[in-house]
Amino acid sequence: MSSKSEMLRKAFNSPGLIKVAGAHDGLSAKLAEENGFDAIWASGLGISAVQTVPDASILTMTEFLDAAVIMNESCNLPVIADCDSGYGNIHNVTRMVNKYEAAGIAGVCIEDKVYPKLNSFDDRKQILVSTEEFCAKIRAAKLAQKSEAFVVIARVEALIAKLGQEEAYARGKAYAQAGADAILIHSKEKTPDEIIEFIQQWDLDTPIVVVPTKYPNISMNELEELGVKASIYANQALRATYRAIDDTFKSIISNQSTVPIEENISTVDDIFRIQSVPEMKQLENTIYKEYVKQ
Repeated sequence: MSSKSEMLRKAFNSPGLIKVAGAHDGLSAKLAEENGFDAIWASGLGISAVQTVPDASILTMTEFLDAAVIMNESCNLPVIADCDSGYGNIHNVTRMVNKYEAAGIAGVCIEDKVYPKLNSFDDRKQILVSTEEFCAKIRAAKLAQKSEAFVVIARVEALIAKLGQEEAYARGKAYAQAGADAILIHSKEKTPDEIIEFIQQWDLDTPIVVVPTKYPNISMNELEELGVKASIYANQALRATYRAIDDTFKSIISNQSTVPIEENISTVDDIFRIQSVPEMKQLENTIYKEYVKQ
């Protein structure tokens, strides 16, 4: 049986767009699998949000890793872990890769911002490290991995930091040459125009990854036609979860009962199914029947 890293590597080497679902826990990862996604993005924003802390390197690497492991164990899809800016310098990056790979995570993504970082959609000034410093982190990551299949994605934040296309391209090219397996180009513009401009000038074989959070009007087919290799739907599940829970609790309090929401929420049997309770019962029946026969 191939490892999940091999699954992810094969997906990057095969035709078609890799559809990646942002998840924040085991339940969201499992539902992503059931609905046809190809991989899981262990979202730093999502993991931070469920602990109600800012996505600003507040949680430790161990806390992010523990959350990614839960997602990995909850589904059969490869997990790409959002590892912020690598949790420090090259030595932190080395330890990060050792820990994540040993835990069975298929790949990691690190970004070229300072540590601690700010979420890309935070309106405060985004500060990037030098190209040379980030290339060193990429080289450290690739040197640390044990399996050739493990994937290291370099995230370019130059467009987020308003540094322009020339800087974004120069950084992306340098990161690819440093050994990154894919380049994630990020934008917070409301149209995909600057992402399309970047892609059209990209002349390296290193695959491109995008996160169309702010420009949702571009379809998967359009991204694939542009040559994008993977598209990450990073926080839609988190935002949907927030809205659903908030609306549910508001309804219960305002209506003094759960009657108005019962038709719109899952049944307990739905929850039992995703928890594998039927399989648990089947195992118990099998074990005890065999014991009685003896």
